[in-house]
Amino acid sequence: MAAAPCAPVDVSEMASIGAAMTKRFALRRDGDTRKSLVQLATTLTPFLALLCAMAATAEGAYWATLAMAVPAAGLLVRLFIFQHDCGHGSFFKSRAANTALGRFLSIFTLTPYDHWKRSHAQHHATSGNLDKRGQGDVPTITVNEYLAMTRLKKLGYRLFRHPIIMIVIGVPINFVILQRIPLGRHIRNWDSIRSIMGLNAMLFVVFGGAMMLIGVWTVLAVYLPVISLAAAAGGWLFYVQHQFEGAYWRRTEEWDFQSSALEGSSFYQMPRVLQWFTGNIGLHHIHHLCSRIPNHRLQECSDAFPQLNTFAKRITLRDSLNCWRVSLWDEDRGVMIGFRDLRRPRP
Repeated sequence: MAAAPCAPVDVSEMASIGAAMTKRFALRRDGDTRKSLVQLATTLTPFLALLCAMAATAEGAYWATLAMAVPAAGLLVRLFIFQHDCGHGSFFKSRAANTALGRFLSIFTLTPYDHWKRSHAQHHATSGNLDKRGQGDVPTITVNEYLAMTRLKKLGYRLFRHPIIMIVIGVPINFVILQRIPLGRHIRNWDSIRSIMGLNAMLFVVFGGAMMLIGVWTVLAVYLPVISLAAAAGGWLFYVQHQFEGAYWRRTEEWDFQSSALEGSSFYQMPRVLQWFTGNIGLHHIHHLCSRIPNHRLQECSDAFPQLNTFAKRITLRDSLNCWRVSLWDEDRGVMIGFRDLRRPRP
């Protein structure tokens, strides 16, 4: 993949830069709350307006409904970034305000806020740690683990890693259906159960009320395309941000936070319009180094500390298409590889 090579990370230097960024960008200033409110108003208002317009055209001109689903999905991705910032405590000064907005936005993103917040915090704390996989990351196995699988399990993993199954089908199903149910270890976690069931109750009230007013088919015809497109786009972003050839994976004894943040998170360069819709989340290496920086200050931080961009994998839209080729971590080579690479000689 034609991604720019990155420099080795000096852990002490990055810790120093991270502290400087926290002091300069993560501590709240007077203008930040205003910026956050402006962001919310200029995103939520057109999003709701588009939903109303889609509902009005669903009966007679469904092609127009589907056309409007594209910008609506883009706005929903941006709203998810706001919910994401709330989870990191960076959208507002007040913890209560972050919680209130995060739970409100979860009605549109279909993502239980408190449950997701804990899982995502674990992702930041363990990203790139081979011994702590499964904490809010994309399921990834090593070459040796894959070779030790039965044929049936190998087939299952290969199917799971196919982009159509993982992103186009799997991620929307996760958002719409799987997040409605406590699964795995969350079955025994009362906080997760309360978060999931609390959102389910709100969805029943909001979407059930809308169905009573304008009809079941209209609500489904409007919102399913929007949430499906937004979920697939979000899944694409999350995948590309951590799954690339030179990604960072280490065992616990070799793992460190700064290296995992900068080497294991891509610098995903996108056109300005996509950068706006995605809330600058393409600057993912900076976000992982200091998650308390709000989305509207990530670019400012990147400009103030340009040396950070030399440590991250710089990936363009074109480069990102090749990220789907990699599916396994080769501990011997220290790179992500694809299934076809298994046929090549290993050192």
